[in-house]
Amino acid sequence: MTSSQTQLSPLSLAIIVLTLATALIHVALAIPVGLLMFYANALGYVALLAVIYLPLPALDRFGQLARYALIAYTAVTVLGWVAFGARDAIAYIDKGIEIVLIVMLFMETRKR
Repeated sequence: MTSSQTQLSPLSLAIIVLTLATALIHVALAIPVGLLMFYANALGYVALLAVIYLPLPALDRFGQLARYALIAYTAVTVLGWVAFGARDAIAYIDKGIEIVLIVMLFMETRKR
């Protein structure tokens, strides 16, 4: 999205909601035990999302790169869970969110 655009597509809005949802889940999981890695994960999601969608001219040229980075970041998060993660309901919900997020990011990338 460029700084001159002000309207987000339904796909972009869904990506924003899914990214914020997974970031919030990671924060919620980190709070009780202070898992720094989960806080950092949430921060990474929000930072990449900001680069993609904030209407700042300085960020325009990094949007597509940040979109690919968010795909990779999300995939690494899923793989990390496969290797080390808890197998509980919230984890499965979050992984579902992240897989749908990856698919939607690919769809949006192909539109650009």
